[in-house]
Amino acid sequence: MVNTNGRFSVEGQNVIITGSSQGIGRVTAEQFAREGANVVVTSRSEEKINEVVDGIEDSDAPGRAIAVECDVRERDSVEALVEATVEEFGGLDSMVNNAGASFMAGFDDISENGWKTIVDINLHGTYHCSQVAGKQMQEGGGGSIINFASVAGTDGSPYMSHYGAAKAGVVNLTTTLAYEYAGHDIRVNCIAPGFVATPGVETQMGISADDVDRDSVERRMGLSAEIADIVQFLASDAASYIIGETITAKGVPDIEESPEV
Repeated sequence: MVNTNGRFSVEGQNVIITGSSQGIGRVTAEQFAREGANVVVTSRSEEKINEVVDGIEDSDAPGRAIAVECDVRERDSVEALVEATVEEFGGLDSMVNNAGASFMAGFDDISENGWKTIVDINLHGTYHCSQVAGKQMQEGGGGSIINFASVAGTDGSPYMSHYGAAKAGVVNLTTTLAYEYAGHDIRVNCIAPGFVATPGVETQMGISADDVDRDSVERRMGLSAEIADIVQFLASDAASYIIGETITAKGVPDIEESPEV
């Protein structure tokens, strides 16, 4: 007999997941729909998000899904996204700020435009989505905001200074916003993944999800499904005492080994 803990359930929630046309965002959207949540799939690519929604709608997932094109850098676009969510589903319970972008370059080779673009998507986009969603949640009686940072933002990362700086800002914003929003019954938390076998990582590093042994504890590359599990936990009642935290998921830790005597 299986004894399930309903506090981990997201059934009946209305959830927006930005950057959900592929990778972690797509897998999270599909998982939430399977768990009975109504999901808004969104990115700048209408064709890709329609494909994700069609897949969810054609499956036996109990949750519904809609596609809403959105550029998180544009305030009007984010406001339209939240509006469409409330109009379709009647409210907003969880906002997952997953949209992000980067490219590898030495600090001296990053142009001002390149720097601004990466900061705009990763940090400014999180600001837009959190503020617009937060306003809706305050009117609706609370909710959960889940931001995405990166170990590049917690530890630093050579050749990704723009991305690391933006993600460090997301970590700090999470802590501050969690304090300000707690009185409105809105929990704000953050996830900082290490290397995850996404299409983007496969393009840059040549490592696919098929190369990752999920049965082995000793590894430093994760799967999108493992990050989706953390998102679901943070969105559920099981995380009711987790507020303003950044959960790092990067596999086996790097440590300074003791020298042999």
